[in-house]
Amino acid sequence: MTFDSDLHSYDQFLGGRLTVAQPKTGYRAGVDPVLLAASVPAGRGESVLELGCGVGVASLCLATRVPGLKITGVEIQPDAAILAAQNAQHNGCKLTVITGDIASPPAALRGENFDFVIANPPYFDRAQSSPAPHQARERALGEQTPLKIWVKLAAKRLRPKGYAHFIFRSERLQDFMAVLPDDLGSLQVVPIAPRKGRESGLMLLRMRKAGRANFRLMAPLILHEGDRHRHDGDSYTGLVSSVLRNSTDLVSIWLGRLLERRSCPDEQPL
Repeated sequence: MTFDSDLHSYDQFLGGRLTVAQPKTGYRAGVDPVLLAASVPAGRGESVLELGCGVGVASLCLATRVPGLKITGVEIQPDAAILAAQNAQHNGCKLTVITGDIASPPAALRGENFDFVIANPPYFDRAQSSPAPHQARERALGEQTPLKIWVKLAAKRLRPKGYAHFIFRSERLQDFMAVLPDDLGSLQVVPIAPRKGRESGLMLLRMRKAGRANFRLMAPLILHEGDRHRHDGDSYTGLVSSVLRNSTDLVSIWLGRLLERRSCPDEQPL
């Protein structure tokens, strides 16, 4: 894969199993899309749609963990969409990238339905916050397309009994629940906290097409060991470290079983 080294960097995910080119400035993918991908219990042969796929990190993490998926990504920024396609090719992953706006879904999506829809929408309501100075970063972080459109499209593109997975800001849970369409139910929420005893900043959400189960607030996923940062280097919990380095999945969170695991080279996914 060729790219402009003055504008882009090569970054490794999943302990080096995945290498992704992304812009040096503006929005840069971190832990969030990796956690989102790890929460999806997709199996070989199933189909996945990512809304707002960026340079492809979440989709490619999922494709790396589960070979044989049929993954489609939609991205509004042409430069990011091009990088996503190149990243997929470089890593030997199958990812169909569609450049388009989810507010006016591309024709290629019409009539298509998926087993899973995943999304990492822009988190911040700009009526309550200030925009980022970099245009691409603001497109990734500031809510320009209303959250309702993201959730509505996810519901529309799901097959019956399919699942939608989102990662979003915890303080906006009320906003999220307010825009859920009638045909998305069985909402489960996993708060993500930086450390034990700390307030959750992010949350993983799962919904089912035509789901009728009660709302469930699950046990929190703790990112770091200890009550504060005490030394150089990361301090991820064993489970999160295994997700980030060994491509361990987080499927057990939806069963209410957050298993704390230590990272080791031969560890198998849950």
